[in-house]
Amino acid sequence: MNKFYHLLSIILCLFFFGCSASKETTTSEKPNIVFLFADDMTYTAINALGNNEIQTPNLNRLVKNGTTFTNAYNMGAWNGAVCAASRAMMISGRYVWDAYEFRKNWARKDSAAYNQSWGKIMESAGYDTYMTGKWHVDAPADKVFQQVKHIRPGMPGDEWDHYKMVRQFKQAVGIQKIDGKLVTADDVLPIGYNRPKDKNDNSWSPVDPKHGGFWEGGKHWSEVLKDDALSFIDQAKNKDNPFFMYLAFNAPHDPRQAPQSYIDKYPLENISLPKSWLPEYPNKEKIGNGQDLRDEALAPYPRTEYAIKKHIQEYYAIITHLDTQIGEILDALEASGKMDNTYIFFTADHGLAVGKHGLLGKQSMYDHSIRPPLLFMGPNIPKDKKVNNDIYLQDIMATSLELAAIDKPDYVDFNSFLDQAKGTTTEGNYQEIYGAYIKFQRMIRKDGFKLIVYPRLNQLLLFDLTEDPEEMNDLSEANPAKVQALFKDLIALQKDMKDELDLQPFYVERYGY
Repeated sequence: MNKFYHLLSIILCLFFFGCSASKETTTSEKPNIVFLFADDMTYTAINALGNNEIQTPNLNRLVKNGTTFTNAYNMGAWNGAVCAASRAMMISGRYVWDAYEFRKNWARKDSAAYNQSWGKIMESAGYDTYMTGKWHVDAPADKVFQQVKHIRPGMPGDEWDHYKMVRQFKQAVGIQKIDGKLVTADDVLPIGYNRPKDKNDNSWSPVDPKHGGFWEGGKHWSEVLKDDALSFIDQAKNKDNPFFMYLAFNAPHDPRQAPQSYIDKYPLENISLPKSWLPEYPNKEKIGNGQDLRDEALAPYPRTEYAIKKHIQEYYAIITHLDTQIGEILDALEASGKMDNTYIFFTADHGLAVGKHGLLGKQSMYDHSIRPPLLFMGPNIPKDKKVNNDIYLQDIMATSLELAAIDKPDYVDFNSFLDQAKGTTTEGNYQEIYGAYIKFQRMIRKDGFKLIVYPRLNQLLLFDLTEDPEEMNDLSEANPAKVQALFKDLIALQKDMKDELDLQPFYVERYGY
């Protein structure tokens, strides 16, 4: 009998040890997740994706060694700071209007709401979580991530007081006088705005550290973030726990500053104007893109070819500088021995116009403003592959949960695209893509067409995105049946999105029912 109990005890010990070892192995074998997040980067700003004028060797490296989703979209925003809405959706996993409501719980310091965040979900599955860079989310970063470094404000050094400037524009510009002359935009805008006037305008320097693109000691903010990332990778290489890194660059958001050597890579004579370049967008105020919108105030009105080329030059330079930092992060991951079990995502919170359609910012429903690049690299992810299905960029959050073998919580609206990347399905996550900008604009993208609705203009725009990817030829008058069908679909989609903007009166006025 004693031998029996002795044998039983040995078996039980082996069983429990095996379970413990199995659990530990499962945790240690979970893949690492690295999320590289740019700001204001449009989908056309990568060399390997068709832009021959820009230099992005390390983003090209991600394209060549991974899968690119060519049609990733930001859903929209409830204010001019589109990045805030995009990031709230990414961190919460909720669609735009749900995220708008949910962020109020974060603002109220609701600890339960903190737990319903991307970082906390990953932490609950055994991940070491780390964040550095731009935040712009209502929940404090250190309530979402275990380790946090260098939280960077959106526009440090920027003297723009939005509400003050809006008041000054409405009350003074073109109305009041100073020394007998009407107040102009130059009288109310701080340095760096409404420029360059011409080739002799030296009011702004893209390399001057005092303008906000650089941190203490003149180190560029992208380099600060990269150094933070390298430090964490150096620590993580000696640990068994999987890690989740949220690396949020401010680049290429303004102030678009880069070292002089990067500016020098882009002589103005080598820069092309966008095909859709315009001096001004018609009725810009009624679509929420007036001169008192800070993004649009960066360049003078009307736009000139020279001014737009200068803005593109600075845009390309800061992206190439960003690319250099990403290269060092990729090199460090490879040197750490962790790369074989690491998935890397690269995207941006939205796109940017940079002169297209006469616009500069991201407050529109054109692809240049709502569509960033989305690159995905890791074990068993096909190389140099393109997936053309329409997705939302925030699907990255749900995809990371699937990679980590975490059951997606019910409150996460977005969907994983892992099976699409691996090629186990050709079906997309969505039949239609929704877009919204405050009360000024609505959009639906479906079956290769896009309908943009401007309620305050009673205007509808229709684009065939296959034949007209630059969205330059409005087909709404020639295709009334397609417009009506998409408009009806958009109203139905609004209900699914909990969108309270009532487009029904506009629809009834146009179609009579």
